[in-house]
Amino acid sequence: MLNYPSERRFPPFQLELKRMAAKMAQNSFSQRIIAIDEELSKRFIALDPKGYFLISVDISRGELVVEHFSNDIDAEGIAIDPESGEPIACSGGEKRKPFKVFRGVSAKEIGVKLTEGHGPLLISRLDHALYLGRELQRAEGCLLRGEPYIQD
Repeated sequence: MLNYPSERRFPPFQLELKRMAAKMAQNSFSQRIIAIDEELSKRFIALDPKGYFLISVDISRGELVVEHFSNDIDAEGIAIDPESGEPIACSGGEKRKPFKVFRGVSAKEIGVKLTEGHGPLLISRLDHALYLGRELQRAEGCLLRGEPYIQD
C-alpha cells in the first residue's frame, strides 16, 4: 500500500484532476468578471468638474506618477481647457501642463495623497475616486512586474 503525506488525501492523479477542475472554475469566473467589466465600461460617465488625472509608471525610478489637469465642463459635458476655452483633444495637439503632480511607490500612498493631502481636494465625484483607485492598483501591479501600464 502506498503512503501519501498527511496533507494529501488523494493519489497524485486525483489531486491533479482536482487542480484542473479548480483552474477551469477560476477561468470561468475570470471570464464572467471580464464580461461584466466590459459591459459596465459602456455606461455614460459624467466628467469630474475638478479635472482629470493621467497615471503613468516610471519603472526606472520605481514609482507611480499621477498628473492632475484642470478643466471646465460645457453644457454638453465636453471638457474645455480653462485657459483657451477650446475643447480638450484626446490626442495630438499641444501638451498641457499639469496643475499638480503626485509621486509615490504604491497605489495606497498616491490615494492618500489625493484624498488626505494638503490643499483643495481634486476629486469631486465618487465614481471618479473609485476609478482612480482601480487604475492605481493596476499601475502598481505593472510597476511591481516591470511592465508598461496603459490607463483605461
